[in-house]
Amino acid sequence: MTAAGAGLSRFSINQETVKQWSLPELVEGCGKAGVTQVGLWRAPVQEYGVERAARLVREAGLTVTSLCRGGFLTASEPGARAAALDDNRAAIDEAAALATTTLVLVSGGLPAGDRDLHGARERIAEALAELAPYARERGVRLAIEPLHPMFASDRCVVSTLGQALDLAERFPVEEVGVVVDTYHIWWDDTVAAGIARAGAAGPDGGRIAAFQLADWITPLPAGVLLGRGQLGDGSVDLRRFRELVDTAGYTGPVEVEIFNEGLWARDGAEVLEEVLERYAAHAL
Repeated sequence: MTAAGAGLSRFSINQETVKQWSLPELVEGCGKAGVTQVGLWRAPVQEYGVERAARLVREAGLTVTSLCRGGFLTASEPGARAAALDDNRAAIDEAAALATTTLVLVSGGLPAGDRDLHGARERIAEALAELAPYARERGVRLAIEPLHPMFASDRCVVSTLGQALDLAERFPVEEVGVVVDTYHIWWDDTVAAGIARAGAAGPDGGRIAAFQLADWITPLPAGVLLGRGQLGDGSVDLRRFRELVDTAGYTGPVEVEIFNEGLWARDGAEVLEEVLERYAAHAL
């Protein structure tokens, strides 16, 4: 199946789903499959060279739907805080160079010995106040991604869409939005109201800056980070989420972002073909 053949005009493949591919292989594979949109990650882009990567995707006719990731904004020590802000400014510059309007933020966990979740979230807000104008000047919107609560201690103290919106709504909608990622928020019985709330903030989905799909499968692997499931293999009602964001007015890309060592061990073209088939079967 090709993206063009299936009419999947909003489909975007996140680079991590086919991590076994180099950036040139990703570009080539997308071309063969008729995929026109990709979500990129900073480390492989930096390794290839930001300007070189921007030229590669541009000449291939690919649209970069998001860059991941900025964030980790919860440090309380002044030096670490300054370093995090500098790194996020660099991430904003990289997003602008890649011509994407969306920088995904994984906000950061608790500093060692800290148990103050509220204080950590306030430090995120303080950092956003510094970064949002810088991003807006460069045509980039910061997208706060809530992560499943199991990551609250070490990766992200923002665990629900409601918490992400509470932070985002302190800033203009053009500057700060949120990520709706099915893997992280499928369990939350307030999520439908949260998606509607995000959409009510303005046209084109309001605060919804990115929409990502992955399934929830159990048992989780050791380390849990690589536990995302192929679409249709788990517990998430993916089509319902797509319908919810559509109803909220979101018409943007639908990124499939799966971290899974089993998928990475397979042929990349085979994985992409399977993802396209599952997307059509379970999300459309």
